[in-house]
Amino acid sequence: MTGQRQFARFRHRVPALPSCPAAWFMTSLKEYATFFGQFRERFETTGAIAPSSRFLARSMTRYLRARPADGPPVRILEIGPGTGAVTGTIVKQIREHDRFDLVELNEAFAGHLKQRFENDPVWNKVANQSTVHIAPLQEFSSDGPYDFVISGLPLNNFPADLVDDIFEHYFKHLLPGGILSYFEYQFVRSLRTRIGAKSERARLKSIDKTMGDYCSKQRIRRDWIFPNLPPAWVQHLQKPQD
Repeated sequence: MTGQRQFARFRHRVPALPSCPAAWFMTSLKEYATFFGQFRERFETTGAIAPSSRFLARSMTRYLRARPADGPPVRILEIGPGTGAVTGTIVKQIREHDRFDLVELNEAFAGHLKQRFENDPVWNKVANQSTVHIAPLQEFSSDGPYDFVISGLPLNNFPADLVDDIFEHYFKHLLPGGILSYFEYQFVRSLRTRIGAKSERARLKSIDKTMGDYCSKQRIRRDWIFPNLPPAWVQHLQKPQD
């Protein structure tokens, strides 16, 4: 498996509760079935044992939700949306003339997302402004940079050089002043560094250095999300202005 194909087929999320409980139940049931089907087949790249919580989804969209009511249209890129728990929060924030692109390598997850845009009334309202791209991040190209990049990639599962590459692409796709939001599970690297094999410790230390370098220079906030399985941190980084 090449480096380009090692990430992105893991995703996890829970949609926000819609007005109709029966619709919410059926959507959630299908979402969990899709997630756990891929979890069984692709444990090493799914990156989670359960879909992400609505608390994590709200944190991941913190800066998107905080934009001014009279602000200009924005461009949003979600990487690794999985079954769409974070996506469900994003679509509620999309306004007229905004642009929303989703990059998902896992075809089963991508198919699930496309069905949501077709069949879910809330998602369908912004379907004409949204596109699901089935591709690795490194192969994705767009017609312009983004104000917000929101990523669900399980970075701690990847080779260290791939994590370097992914971060380069995160910031390649951001406008100056744009915000990257991504999450990781709390203390996973430190725990696995203590109990892992020598090669695993070296991989995780290299990933820790990459993330630490970016966070030390560009992090503007870190959220602690305890109501999630497992508990997570959400990191928010801002690309420097030119």
